[in-house]
Amino acid sequence: MNKPSINIAALLKPHWSAQDKEKAEAVIAFIQLIMNDHNFDEVTKQYGQNSYKQHNRTMADNIEGVVKTVSNLVKTSPEFSYDVKHVFVDGDYVIVHSHATLKRKHRGDDSQGFNIIDTWRLENGQLVEHWDAVQGLSFSMRLYSLMVGGKVRNSNGVF
Repeated sequence: MNKPSINIAALLKPHWSAQDKEKAEAVIAFIQLIMNDHNFDEVTKQYGQNSYKQHNRTMADNIEGVVKTVSNLVKTSPEFSYDVKHVFVDGDYVIVHSHATLKRKHRGDDSQGFNIIDTWRLENGQLVEHWDAVQGLSFSMRLYSLMVGGKVRNSNGVF
């Protein structure tokens, strides 16, 4: 399968410090590995030992919660991918604006898939906390969000 690759060089900002670039690269590497490569064993190996507080209420805490959610999604939608559009760095926070699609044919079609804003907090170069806001773009994706968004799997709150 043709897996998309995130072009980090195109996303870096010239005014960023070396630390800002490192933080953005750390988050993009994680997104590429889990959302596009679907390499869940490597995600668990690289990130599983870190504490990871999840604020998406439909995912369990820790990396295992993210891996379980995304791997279940990929079982039903193996062409799922993340097209990162923008990256912003503010101190220990990295914010990523992406277009996620379930089907290869929908990549690049902004009337399909999801508009997603992810925010990660990093400590010592490690991803330790995550928030997101997800907007279904088509009727079917808005309906999908309603169907899967009901069960609360962590007690961290959304803020």
